[in-house]
Amino acid sequence: MSTTSKKHQNFVSEPMGEKPVTDLAGIGEVLGKRLEENNYDRAYTVLGQFLLFKKEPELFKDWLKETCGANAKQQEDCYSCLKEWCDQFL
Repeated sequence: MSTTSKKHQNFVSEPMGEKPVTDLAGIGEVLGKRLEENNYDRAYTVLGQFLLFKKEPELFKDWLKETCGANAKQQEDCYSCLKEWCDQFL
């Protein structure tokens, strides 16, 4: 079993609400700024893309890489965070 970060655990433990994009696991200040520049300023806007890609890992990770330059670990952290959140709340 893979270990998840405190950030991941905090995110998936409650409804998303108006959380900033930087609350997502794998998304720090730099990637957060790039996402905001592309109008993805809230976690739920990134969730929207995740759902548009039907939770498909490769499509979502490619999108993250293209949109904000996320590396493989950041892509995986963000994907896992959103997937677990969806499993819990949708």
